[in-house]
Amino acid sequence: MDRGATLREALLKAVAETIDRHAEELTALDQAIGDGDHGINMKRGFEAALADSANLVPKPWPDFLKGVGMTLVMKVGGASGPLFGTFFLTLGKELPAEPGQADIVRAIRAAIVAVQARGKSERGQKTLLDVMIPVVEALEAGEADLTRLVGVANGAVDATKPIRAIRGRASFLGDRSIGHIDPGARSSALMIAAVAQVLKEVA
Repeated sequence: MDRGATLREALLKAVAETIDRHAEELTALDQAIGDGDHGINMKRGFEAALADSANLVPKPWPDFLKGVGMTLVMKVGGASGPLFGTFFLTLGKELPAEPGQADIVRAIRAAIVAVQARGKSERGQKTLLDVMIPVVEALEAGEADLTRLVGVANGAVDATKPIRAIRGRASFLGDRSIGHIDPGARSSALMIAAVAQVLKEVA
């Protein structure tokens, strides 16, 4: 297995295992303000991607990411499947086969724009964008320290607590959505932390 395939396998495994470990926590967060199925759905989606790793991992980065994205669209229910699926699909469309740092940052921004369009949502509406946007802004500003980027993500998760939900099932609760962490934001931060840990280990 070449270095790229080894890294793809490690990243997919790390993200899937992280979501699996935190599935109950994510479900509990979603029970407070949503349908209560976010953890179960995300776990099912990444389990399916991991089960297909023998097919996905040998592919170059664009096809690998598109494959993960398509699996999430098909296997993750609710709003999360289309949103996280769109993120990975767009990453795959935007990245060259041998991406550099600038390619990655640009592709992440494009993926966020695609998620904004798909969900008709913006920053500050208690969604995964409240984590993704601060992290990509830090990357665009030149932040390269993985520990600090994880800190940005985790801080952004906490910042969703006082926000009144504007989008998704949580928006039906109005002011009662205030005081709860957004589960999509939390799962985004978990994935960022998992990716960062793998990248630290191979650095």
